[in-house]
Amino acid sequence: MKKLLSCLVLSVMFSLACLPLAAMAQDAKPEAPAAEAAAEPAKPDPTGATLGTAADIIGYAANAPTKEELAAMSEKEPLAAKAAEAAGKNKISINFVWTLVCGFLVMFMQLGFALAETGFTRAKNAAHTMTMNFMVYGIGMLGYWLTGYALQMGGAGPFVTLGGGGTMDTEFAITLFGKDFGLFGLKGFLLGGDAYDVAIFTMFLFQMVFMDTAVTIPTGSMAERWTFKSFVIYGFYMSMFIYPLYANWVWGGGWLSTLGKNFSLGHGVVDFAGSSVVHMTGGVAALAGAICLGPRLGKYGPGGKVNAIPGHHIPMAIAGCLILAFGWFGFNAGSTLAGSDLRIGIVATNTMLASAAGSFSALLYMWLVYGKPDASMAANGLLAALVAITAPCAFVNASSAIIIGLIAGVLLCVSVFFVDRTLKVDDPVGAISVHGVNGAWGLLAVGIFADGTYGDALNTVEGTVKGLLYGDSGQFMAQCIGVLTNFIFVFVAFFVFFKVLNVFVKLRVSPEIERDGLDEAEVGVTAYPDFSVNKTHR
Repeated sequence: MKKLLSCLVLSVMFSLACLPLAAMAQDAKPEAPAAEAAAEPAKPDPTGATLGTAADIIGYAANAPTKEELAAMSEKEPLAAKAAEAAGKNKISINFVWTLVCGFLVMFMQLGFALAETGFTRAKNAAHTMTMNFMVYGIGMLGYWLTGYALQMGGAGPFVTLGGGGTMDTEFAITLFGKDFGLFGLKGFLLGGDAYDVAIFTMFLFQMVFMDTAVTIPTGSMAERWTFKSFVIYGFYMSMFIYPLYANWVWGGGWLSTLGKNFSLGHGVVDFAGSSVVHMTGGVAALAGAICLGPRLGKYGPGGKVNAIPGHHIPMAIAGCLILAFGWFGFNAGSTLAGSDLRIGIVATNTMLASAAGSFSALLYMWLVYGKPDASMAANGLLAALVAITAPCAFVNASSAIIIGLIAGVLLCVSVFFVDRTLKVDDPVGAISVHGVNGAWGLLAVGIFADGTYGDALNTVEGTVKGLLYGDSGQFMAQCIGVLTNFIFVFVAFFVFFKVLNVFVKLRVSPEIERDGLDEAEVGVTAYPDFSVNKTHR
């Protein structure tokens, strides 16, 4: 307990120590239109009273009306001016409600993860697995509140679709090759000071549930032998530092997002809703953790024989996967951050089509190759396709979404057996393959299938997002850089972390506890106290 409290104190001290660095950082605020260049510095708005004006009908576009033009309209056509003002406020309000409701949907995915992972593991560890999935929500949120949100989004403002957030304007950057490389933000620690703003708080909620998804993923690959103490420390490390850093590089104005502007590589790394930021990050961390923990007892026999250890409740696992699929509509369509962006219809439909294709191709692959239509693989194929379509969902057409999903389902099956039989890495729920491998596939899919109908001026690059099939090899190159960066950074960061942590806090339970089950020993409760778990099902 003392070690845990020490880690928390150090985390708070770090977050407070980062605040003075803001004076050293470079201003990350996007260039304003000439008419707005002399505008007053942004101020936080904790009530929302100043958000939503006539200018928001158009947005922060180059042809948005100036303050002078709006003032002239008020004098000459007061009724029209009031109507325009109301329309602007309504647009921002719609975007707020859309973003929050989609954030609530993503939060509901936590239940899906809990059911899926618990169902795919054994009954004697059900309470332990469920508790990790429950507590990662609170642990991740607190860590993200302390430092994570600031490191990720501290230089990403203003949040145009929400009409505010302009005070999140400080990104720490270094200069290489004559170009600025953003590394992390420096505004928004503990949601205090200039961060006390309705748009910034709304963005926190939405980004927090995405982060929490990434933190949850390794609880599946490391299930059934992970000590709860080390899990808690891991939760803070992931949410406070590693996830926010990579997320900043892609979503917070960091160096991967500026590869297009700085080096003419398409629009820089493009990841619409998080194939790499969320899922690959979680999947690579899961790989590092599973390697450091080692396989469950009895998983591998003499001569490298692979022994199957079936989950105890497949209906529970499948129900969890369906809940995840439902929440994914908030995950993907919500990433427009704008209910007024009608591309949400295409995003949602692409998401649905890809998931159907992934579940079918996984089922068909198992049926043709192994003679049985494996239900658990079909369920994981659904998730794999959802992971894969998460990055390209806004940039591709329906046919491409189907192709991406079909490939994801087969890739899932091949990867699961490769990890299990060739790498000899024990992953009870297939998290490495579902999230890590297909997260990488999803990021690459943007660079292949993006059709140039969406994404104009994304990452401050003129024009829409196009992939290899539509003439932009630079975009594919940027996506490859994103995949390599994620794998190297996340794997090294977590492999070293788990090895060092194991010196001070043991990662793995004792063989006796593992044989008897982790429920009572690690979390103090038994999932199924009314009946004795038969050894054949343990």
